[in-house]
Amino acid sequence: QVQLVESGGGSVQSGGSLRLSCAASGHTWSSYCMGWFRQAPGKEREGVAVIDSDGFTAYADSVRGRFTISQDNAKNTVYLLMNSLKPDDTATYYCAADPQYGGVLDEYLARAGDGMDYWGKGTLVTISP
Repeated sequence: QVQLVESGGGSVQSGGSLRLSCAASGHTWSSYCMGWFRQAPGKEREGVAVIDSDGFTAYADSVRGRFTISQDNAKNTVYLLMNSLKPDDTATYYCAADPQYGGVLDEYLARAGDGMDYWGKGTLVTISP
């Protein structure tokens, strides 16, 4: 049974940093895409950052240069380092995975995660002014 468990959310002031973690278990994927998506209250879900099994990455314009997605294959964990946080970054952040990765990372962002097969329960990030 595949499980994605997020951690690392919390409350920080604007300009601060947080690192989210997504621990994946119950799989033996060799080719995949994993990523972070977020949903703010009253807004639609949006893509934040994605990474594939080869380490290629893609970012939403709103976070490029501030956020970094990475992975530790030995730990089956994907990270999202978030710097220079803004109040607009306040949202619940979800980790997701697609083990049938088709090879176009930007599509996962554009579709806000539609097509991802597995989702975590989310971790709340709150940025105060």
